[in-house]
Order: sequence, then structure tokens, then C-alpha cells
Amino acid sequence: MKKFNQFLCIAVLTLFSTVTYAQSTIKGKITDGEMTSPLPGANIIVKGTTNGATTDFDGNFTIVAKSNSGEVVISYVGFITQTIAFKGNTDLGNITLMPSDVGLQEVQLFASVAVDRKTPVAVSTVRAADIDLKLGTQEFPEILKSTPGVYATKSGGGFGDGRINLRGFQSENVAVMINGVPVNDMENGRVYWSNWAGLSDVTSSMQVQRGLGASKVAVPSIGGTINILSRTTDVEEGGNVLTTIANDGYRKFGATYSTGLMKNGLAVTVSASKTDGDGYVDGTEFNAMAYFLNVSKEINDSHKLSLTAFGAKQRHGQRQNSQLIETFRNNERGIKYNADWGYKNGQVTHAEDNFYHKPQISLNHYWTISDKTELSTAAYVSFGTGGGGGTAGVNKFSIGTNGMSEYRIGTYGTIDFDKIVDENIANGANGSETVLRASINNHNWYGILSTLKTDLSDDLVLLTGVDIRDYTGIHYTELTDLLGGQYFADDSDENNPNAQVKVGDKYNYYNDGKVGWLGAFGQVEYSKEKLSAFISLAASNTSYKRIDYFNYLDSDPLQESDRYNFFGYSAKGGANYNLDANHNVFANVGYFEKAPGFDAVFPNFNNTDINADADNQKILSFELGYGYRSDKLSANVNLYRTAWRDRTETIPFQQPDDTRAYANVLGVNAIHQGIEIDFVYRATDKLSFTGMTSLGDWRWENNVLDVPIINEDQEIVRYVDLYIEDLHVGDAAQTTLALGLNYKFANKTRFTLDYNYFDNLYADFDPSNRGGVGPDEDQVGPDAYEVPAYGVFDTTFSHGFKFGSFDVTLIARLNNVFDTTYITDAFDGSEVGTVGEPGYIAPSTYKTSKVYYGFGRTFSIGAKLNF
Repeated sequence: MKKFNQFLCIAVLTLFSTVTYAQSTIKGKITDGEMTSPLPGANIIVKGTTNGATTDFDGNFTIVAKSNSGEVVISYVGFITQTIAFKGNTDLGNITLMPSDVGLQEVQLFASVAVDRKTPVAVSTVRAADIDLKLGTQEFPEILKSTPGVYATKSGGGFGDGRINLRGFQSENVAVMINGVPVNDMENGRVYWSNWAGLSDVTSSMQVQRGLGASKVAVPSIGGTINILSRTTDVEEGGNVLTTIANDGYRKFGATYSTGLMKNGLAVTVSASKTDGDGYVDGTEFNAMAYFLNVSKEINDSHKLSLTAFGAKQRHGQRQNSQLIETFRNNERGIKYNADWGYKNGQVTHAEDNFYHKPQISLNHYWTISDKTELSTAAYVSFGTGGGGGTAGVNKFSIGTNGMSEYRIGTYGTIDFDKIVDENIANGANGSETVLRASINNHNWYGILSTLKTDLSDDLVLLTGVDIRDYTGIHYTELTDLLGGQYFADDSDENNPNAQVKVGDKYNYYNDGKVGWLGAFGQVEYSKEKLSAFISLAASNTSYKRIDYFNYLDSDPLQESDRYNFFGYSAKGGANYNLDANHNVFANVGYFEKAPGFDAVFPNFNNTDINADADNQKILSFELGYGYRSDKLSANVNLYRTAWRDRTETIPFQQPDDTRAYANVLGVNAIHQGIEIDFVYRATDKLSFTGMTSLGDWRWENNVLDVPIINEDQEIVRYVDLYIEDLHVGDAAQTTLALGLNYKFANKTRFTLDYNYFDNLYADFDPSNRGGVGPDEDQVGPDAYEVPAYGVFDTTFSHGFKFGSFDVTLIARLNNVFDTTYITDAFDGSEVGTVGEPGYIAPSTYKTSKVYYGFGRTFSIGAKLNF
């Protein structure tokens, strides 16, 4: 028995030592091979097991394997997976993951992608994995709603009608670029997200650069820059099939396939998706067909070519008209109410809708001239066709008093198009009184971007480039439905003054807007050890020309205006200093002048009243930032101040010959300043928390009083007074807060919970509407209506598993978990001169302002099968 006990003891000790010996500790650091920055959240799994870990904020990881040797599989969405062998305790050192897209590095040069702890700007990056996880059926800009300084809403609630403000500036003052190519409308600067309905399927990453940003070629925007990098084409062969269903009949189907980089240097990726549904808001049915194609060719070690084409053909009903809060409360449809649709002969008919197709095609050439010099050039073209539907003629579309109208079916009912049809038929030879029309906004856009990058030394890099654009916007009204009548009378065409317009004919207006852009920049970047800095200069010439086919006879030389040129420029610089491995600080400063918009030059939509002396807008911006990085915590603090001087403001006045003229009013200034804080805290390998707060103070800076308006004869015809001093800038929440939880049950099973809070949201208003009769130094303009603060919870559950040889991911998302009722958009309801002395402005209230409500509880369930 004694010998048996000795044997048992020896066996136990041997087994224990064997188990101990069989365990191995593997550690290392994973970095992005293109941006030379850590990759937090990368996955490391011991091959053949479920034993895994993720990297911390510095890209570090440690994993304990239950064997003495084997392999670890390292992966990150959008990067090439690596498999590395280990034996015993192993330090793998720095492991570089390369993007899975061919040519992504060159695209990043165009797009001016900011690098953490190097580029001295305030920046937030959203990668493809986060978009897949959290977007659901939200509008594409809403994926950024937990980003500091961002306010994004669905606006009226139609498909693709979302909007985004950055540090209080509307979309015309926020540059949006896809693969470095600008997409803001060349005439008005706006961004129409419905044009990019399928972009979320092929986005590699989206980066928000607040303030001056890192963009080089274009004169900087006021609020910031949104860089969207699409996929190019995958190095490895593969693809996916996806489907999503959601509330209100939402359905989406899509597929992507990539050949991978073949032996002949050719790689092709193609993606397509179809989306349709009824819409959460009444009368907002939609359908969209999106597509993406990239063909890349590695000609040799020095030359690469990449052809990319993408777009989305879509049509959707709209809720164009906001309503009083009382209207939403009093009708049975509540926040889903939409007054802009009805039935004709039993079929849904829209008084307001949108249809557009804007394919964008670019050919990129990447030339490695030497070890120190490379040239990247993109030639691109975009052909936009479509517009927005609406009504014309006698207005029979009002909801009436207390929702009662003879052209509505019931109280606050849908439009009775059949009654309008009957009246048009009865009108006989006199034609239709009321019709449906479309405001067409086609365009042809050509451009070239070229950037030369050369290493002057180990520490200095010189970048220079040009940005050339030519744009023609083609604008006209097209009659789309006579609503039962024989024709529609129109006298707006000087060349055909007594037109009897039929379906498909142009009427009301027909003109072309021509915009030219020539820009150039030069930038020097310095980087050595802990310090990185840059100085950048850029200049541009914007030219405007207008051709009017209706207001002038074909023989009239005024039919085609002269070309008017406006010079803009920018100067900016900044530096980042890494105090140590954890702390960094940065600062930047910049001044630029921005050309006035097209409508400021042609304010009366003709070629006679031309505002050729419109002034540039002047912007001065400062920013200070601090960053902290550790194994557990990543945090950023940013302070900013942007002074917006001489905002384009024009005032109309009558001349002695009764013609209308326009005068520029200088001195309309605003100050946008604030503090932004964001963090990510990794409590454990499975649990992490995110958070941000953005405290803005955006106000109009001063009253503009006693400004004389002088006509061509140098006579004072009136004085202008704008009472705007210290009023809050409207249209975006000045206080935002976000908190998020991300829990990983297993390597491919995840739960997220996000809370977003918005406060200090004032109704949008034009400062010209705070004018009075004066001057009166004591008069104070009232603030716009302040929307009640609100908070919304969203949650997601995702699970991945193997299905044969396929990787499958299921994602379920619930937005507005507690079905909170809240207002997202408000429009000023002030009334001028209704009470008291002339010039009195009655403040807007919840009773007079018009609003849009946010959506109630919505859901989506999706599946993606990767092969």
C-alpha cells in the first residue's frame, strides 16, 4: 500500500508538471501597416480552439495557450488575416496587419486620413465592423451621432433625407469626401445622403475631422471634414451575401464578391444591393438599387491603376413640410403624420417626393517615382439626374383650420387627389388649375485631383497638389401629372409666352449654373521622435456663370451672364507632441476665406440682378487638444474656437425704376466655441465602455445696426438693422452626451447598449428675420424656440457562427428602446411686428414653431454570410 501511495503521488506530480509545461504565454503588439498606428480590438485566437483575446488600446495582447506549440490566428475587419506559429512562451513582437484592399494606402493620401498621436486635429474614426454592428436602418450620418460635436437626424424622415451638423455648422459648411473626392453640391454646398444609399455596404472606414481637419487641396470647411473611404478591392478572394428585415416593411438584399489579387496583377470587386420599404413616416415608401465596382491592376512595381464606380438609383416619398406641435398631437397618426401625400384612383400619390441617380466614376493612377517620391492622380466624373417632386398652380394642399379641408379625406386626412382631378376635368379647355411637377437638378461634374508626395529628408515631407473641377447644373421644372386636365397654362418662357404645358414639358424656369474650381496647395510635414508638425498653404479660384433659357429671349445677350470669379485661400499649421507613451498634446490654428455661394451671386435667380461684389466669408479657428492612451483607458479633450466673419447676407431693395437690387450686409458674425471630451475604457477583455460629452457655446456675435443701403446713384434707400447679438445659433444641439457599453460574451457574440442625450437645441432661423425699424440700440432680438432636451437608448446583439465552410453573422438592433417621444428639428416661429412698436419681434414658442419628431421604437434583424 505504501508503494501504491508513492506511485500515486509521483503520477500526480508528473501530471501536474506536464500540464504546467504544456501551457504557453504568447504576447505581442498589432499595428496598422498603412497608418503605423495600434489596432485596438484586433482578435487573436489559438488555432483549433475557442481560446482567444483582443488587443488593448496600444495594440498589445497576451494569451495563454493550453499547449506547448501551435499557431495563433490574428484578424481584424478590413485587414489581411495572419497565422503565426509559436513554441513555448513567445513574444511575437510587433505584428503588422495590412489592409485587405488593394490601393487603400494611395486612397488615404487623397483623403488626408489623420493618424492618431501624430496629426494635430480632433478626429474620430468609425470602422466597417462598427458600421455593420450599429447602423441597422438608421440614416448613414446617424452612425456618427455618438461622436463629439455631431448632431445628426432623419430630418423629415424620408429614406435618405437625413442631415448632419458639425460643431453647429450645417452641411454646406461641412466638407464630405468619398475616397478624397468632394461630393458637396458645387452650387449650394449641401450633401444629399439619398444619393449614397448603398455606401454603408462598401465603406472601409469613416473619419470625422472636426475643425480645420487634415484636408489639403480644398480650402477647408468651417465645421470640419467627413472622410469616407470605400473598399477598393480585396487582396484575398471571397465575398458575402446579406439580408435585413425591419419595421414598416423594410427589406434589404445584397451580395459582394471579390476575385482577390490574381497572378496577372488584376483584382475585381463587385457589390450590389436592393432596399425597399413603406417608411416609418406615412407616405414615405422607398426603393433603391445600389452598386459598387472596383477594378485594380498592378502594372508593375511602379504603377497601379484603379477604376471605381458606385451609385444608387432611388426614389422615395417625402415629408417635406414640418408641422406645428399641435398638429402632431391632434391627429390620430401622431408623430408619423405626413400631410404631403394622398390617393388618386386608389393609388398612393405623393405631393412631395425625391428621385435621383448620381453615379460617380473615378480612375486612379498611382506612380511610385522613386523610394522617396510618389504621385497619385484621380480623374473623376459624376452625372446626376433627378430631382424633387412637388405641386404647382392653385394651392389645394393646405391641411386647413384644425385639420379640416375640402381637399382632405377626413380631419388631418390624406390629400383627395380625385377631387382635384374632377375639378381639372370640369375646367375643360381652360386647362388644369392644380398640377404635380418635379424640380429637376441634373448635373455634369468633371474633376482631377493630383497629389505629389516627396521625402525631403528622413524628417521632412513635402506634399503639393492641384484640384480642378468643372460643374454644370441643369435646372428646370418638369410637369409630371396634369391631374385630369388637358394642359397647364404657363407664361414664364419669354420665347414661348403662352405655353400650354403637357406632361414632360419644361415650364416655370430653365437655366444652367456653371461652376469652375481651380485649387492648389503646398504642405510641409515634420516628424521626428515625439514631435510632428505641419504648415499648409492653399488657394482656389471659384467662378460662377449662369445661362437662363426662360427669362430672356434667345436673341438677348443677357441670356448668358459673364463669369464671376472669387479668390479664396487658407493658411494653417499645427503640431503634436507625444509627452510619453501615454500622453500627447496638440494645437492648430488656421485662417481662410471662402467664396460666397452661387445663390449669393445670383440672388434673384436671373442674369440682371447680379451681386458681383459678394464678399468672401472669413474664418479664424484655434484648437487645443490632449490625448491619453493606456492599456485600459483612451481619452481625448479638445478646446476649440471658430470665428465666422462676414457670413454671406444679402438684403433686397427697390430702385427708383422699380427694379429689385441686392446689397451685401457685412458684419454678420458668429462665434462657435466649446469643449469636447471622449473616452473608451476597457474594463476587461470582454467589457468596454465608451463615452463623450460636447459642450458648445454657439452664438451670433453682434447686432448689425444702421447699415445704409445705397443704390446705383449712390443714394441711401434704406437702413438695415439686425438684432442678433448673443442669440444662440439654431439647428443643432449645443450640448450632447453619449455613453456606451460593449460586452463580448464570446469571440463572435456581442451585446451593445448606447445612450445619447441632446440639449440646448434651438430652432433654426435666418438672422435677417431679426431685423427691425431703427436703429434702436436697446432693442434685443429674441432667441429662437428651445426644443426640450431628450435622451434615447439603442441596443444591438450580434452572434457569429460557422455554417459549414461559411462564416455567418446575425445582428439584431433595437433603436429608441423605450419608445421616447422627442423633437429633433425645429424651425423658427417668430412673428415680426405683431405686437408693440414697429420692428417688434414676437418670440417663437412651441405653439408657433414647426417641427419634425424623431422616430419611435424601431427594429432590424440582419444576417451576413461570408465565403
